[in-house]
Amino acid sequence: MSEYFPYENLRPNQREFIELIGEAVKNGENAIVEAPTGFGKTISVLAGVLPFAKEYGYKVLYLARTHRQMDRVIEELKAIHRKKPVSGVELRSRKELCLHTYLKQFTTDAYNAMVVCKNLKKLGKCPFYENEKKKKAEFEEVIRFFLTEPSHPAEILNYAETLELCPYDLTKRIAEKADVIVASYLYALSPSIRESLISSLGVDYSDLIVIFDEAHNLPDQAISALSDRLSIHTINRAIKEADEYREHEIANFLSILGKGLEKLYSEKLAERDVEEAPVQPELVFTHVIEILGINERWLVKTLNEMVSVGDAIREDRIEKGKPPRSYVGRVGEFLLLWLSLIGRDDYLFLMTREKGMSLELVALDPSRALSFIKDVQSAIFMSGTLTPLEAFRDVMGIENARMKKFPRMVKRENAQVLVAKDVSTRGDERSLQAYRKMVDYIVEAVKLIPKNVGVFTASYEVLQGLLSANLDVKLEETGRAVFIEQQGVSSRENDLMIAQFKAHAKGNGAVLLGVMGGRNSEGQDYSGDEMNGVVLVGIPYARPTPRVQAQIRYFEKKFPGKGRYYGYYLPAHRKLVQAAGRVHRSAEEKGSIVILDYRVLWRSIRKDLPDWMKETMKPVTLPTMRLYLKRFWSNGR
Repeated sequence: MSEYFPYENLRPNQREFIELIGEAVKNGENAIVEAPTGFGKTISVLAGVLPFAKEYGYKVLYLARTHRQMDRVIEELKAIHRKKPVSGVELRSRKELCLHTYLKQFTTDAYNAMVVCKNLKKLGKCPFYENEKKKKAEFEEVIRFFLTEPSHPAEILNYAETLELCPYDLTKRIAEKADVIVASYLYALSPSIRESLISSLGVDYSDLIVIFDEAHNLPDQAISALSDRLSIHTINRAIKEADEYREHEIANFLSILGKGLEKLYSEKLAERDVEEAPVQPELVFTHVIEILGINERWLVKTLNEMVSVGDAIREDRIEKGKPPRSYVGRVGEFLLLWLSLIGRDDYLFLMTREKGMSLELVALDPSRALSFIKDVQSAIFMSGTLTPLEAFRDVMGIENARMKKFPRMVKRENAQVLVAKDVSTRGDERSLQAYRKMVDYIVEAVKLIPKNVGVFTASYEVLQGLLSANLDVKLEETGRAVFIEQQGVSSRENDLMIAQFKAHAKGNGAVLLGVMGGRNSEGQDYSGDEMNGVVLVGIPYARPTPRVQAQIRYFEKKFPGKGRYYGYYLPAHRKLVQAAGRVHRSAEEKGSIVILDYRVLWRSIRKDLPDWMKETMKPVTLPTMRLYLKRFWSNGR
């Protein structure tokens, strides 16, 4: 048993999990592990890697998707520390760990924040950085203090504020010596951010043990990190900016480029009823090459010049206290990337209606983001939904991997899975009448499942369909409060809504409406009465857009016979299972799962579901669902 396991009692199968991880790390192997919600994966994986990491001086990089998950790792490290010394720190973005009002006010993304930070330091305009030199002794002392035990970002921020030191630099310096660094996926998946982290830590990839938590998110997150988009709006702003800075040649180049894109748009999208269309990447430059009579070498030279001009513009704007962006620089960077990827079959070049008109580079191979793991000591991938493990291994390109699936802990009598056999969200079956029938199912389920219930739909379109059939009104008539997930709201606003939803578990209960694959059906934990049941409406298959079809074609070429399964079916089935998993946090928790889509009864879909769902699954109609729910909940909670 690991000396780094801080609790008195082990849950079922935890010992085996810890030993498996310990063996994999020691042998320099990777591990892909599926273990259910409530298993205690975080503490088990830490207890498995720390003995080896501490003895041989490896650094543990623990990656998670949300701040909530990252904070939980620090909590577990604090628990370990009460038993055995261990240090740990959580990396957050510059924007979150900065006290400089200019940077906080004007930067929106990580790249911009990095550029601004570099320039403020260079121009001697950051008092917190200047204080690092003046208060060298205090700076070093704070680092030593935070290495004595694991700490949350807020704790470091408070100290830094009191001493007027830079919290971001402090955190990075603590990270250099800490045993465990907790960070978001982006620190591993974005090549530039990863390289910057590795060099700032002064380590080699071979010094790392990397843990990916909630790894079922990795394919989507990797594709997102490797993809990019540029809108015509940005190009138009770049033209104005170039004129303002008397870069008339660049302004002329960009306006000709813009006209060429408008021509291309009218051919590809203007008259068609589609949101996106693939484009031959060279066509983007055809107009500008013809009008200016230039060749590709001259084109690359111009784009590089735009990147340099962009850097100078940012510096100038910082000097003047203006927002530190440069549209010219941004366009130059995007088009250089676009040019460099021409001829690659693992990228799709798109033109979309997004923001008036956009060019989009869509990565098709998520494994490219993980190419670095061949150099680390060990990489561990864990989640409650990775079935089938072989598919996850293939898609993410993980070699030399031990694979293990731990059984669900839910007691059979505490789980109930009911599948309506007369409704579905299949495209041709969607109608107001069908949505009304689903609303009847949902309202009945909410009446019979005590306290809080989640309703997660296949898409926002399906959610809108239910609302058009008066779902919210009918739910309010049951006496429950109704909370509706909104697209595009900040994490903070969403967390606030979820806290209010959970609070109703102590009263009459509430209903949360959201989508499968969204932050509330995957990243959140609901314990006790906070979610006694979920109603899953449909299966979250992606619309067959050009990007989805390109993904299927790419996987078909890479994994013959499995393209549609890997690129289309499996991601949707995983999202369904993730949402279903919100109901059970422990073996003792009771929960009902109602699925409103008869396709889940098909063998081709059932095979991707976990055993506990398959074992308790029953086909129902509205009257029989009522009967089963009444019987299940009449025995109390």
